Amino acid sequence: MRYKRLFMIIVCLIVIILIYWLMQKPASDTARLSAITTDVPVSIIIAQKQRLVTNILLVGTINASNDVNVISETQGTVKEIYVKVGQYVSAATVLARVDDEIPRSNLAAAEINYQKTIRDYERSEALFQENSISPAQLDAARLGMKAAENQRDIARRQLENTQIKSPISGTVNSRNINVGTMVQPGMTVANIVDISTLKVNVNVAEQEAFKLKVGDKVEVTTDIYPENKFIGRLDNIAAKADAAHTYPVEIIVPNSDQYPLKAGMFARVSFTSLAPDEALTIPRLALIGSIKNAQVFRIKKGVANLRSVVIGRQSSEYLEVLNGISRGDSIVINGQNNLVNGTRVIIINK
Repeated sequence: MRYKRLFMIIVCLIVIILIYWLMQKPASDTARLSAITTDVPVSIIIAQKQRLVTNILLVGTINASNDVNVISETQGTVKEIYVKVGQYVSAATVLARVDDEIPRSNLAAAEINYQKTIRDYERSEALFQENSISPAQLDAARLGMKAAENQRDIARRQLENTQIKSPISGTVNSRNINVGTMVQPGMTVANIVDISTLKVNVNVAEQEAFKLKVGDKVEVTTDIYPENKFIGRLDNIAAKADAAHTYPVEIIVPNSDQYPLKAGMFARVSFTSLAPDEALTIPRLALIGSIKNAQVFRIKKGVANLRSVVIGRQSSEYLEVLNGISRGDSIVINGQNNLVNGTRVIIINK
């Protein structure tokens, strides 16, 4: 009986130990699982230096290389018009003729007066040789001849002004007169634009303006011809910034006969001449916030630290980091939406 009782005690102890062990194992697994599930899974990339190709893409406006308002220099009634809107004209082409009856008569009278003063001067010169008049009288005759010549030239110019001419070669963009219109000096009678060569105007930020230089090759595209690239060159960069602290830049683009452009169109300008160089970069995916207030999560010893960074140049996929992280840092590129500063993480793309 004594051995039987001892055996029963031993069996009971074993059962108690087994029950205690089975109860402790789930608690241990739960604690271990709980410790694992508190860590946030993330994907990272190692910040490295690489050759960064900078491609500045801006939107600008296409303008004519020359845009001139033709101004009337005379007064009178328009008698004839020789051009219509949309017509191409060469420089000095007569656009319209104003009534020239009075200017023509004035020129004839000025010419007659000029011829008279010539003869008067010639007679005075002969008399001076005979000592019949004084040098002062000869000078008066000479001055009278010069004044008459000036009056004749003015009358001739007034007659020429009755023919309104185009100062440049180009297309008649608008015409503000018709036959019978009364024109006055200073009145705009037409607008001529030259689009054989075009100018694209864009505003470039300060940081980018100092990377460009006159003569750089530029690619220009439009929504009208999305698959065609027009090659231009940078013609000038303003020496002074505007109120928004950007620098106006002008690009010269030859117009195309096959794909003609017009003034006033929008254009996308791509500066492709910037040489690539080494820079510490991160993918755009890593960025939190805007370019001006950029932040990233850096992983150190399994903990996510929120870091403010300064962004420099930009490409389509990568950003240059000027300050805030170092080469070799582990930067989160996926999963950062679930992070706060100090969160423990699990790196899933080792």
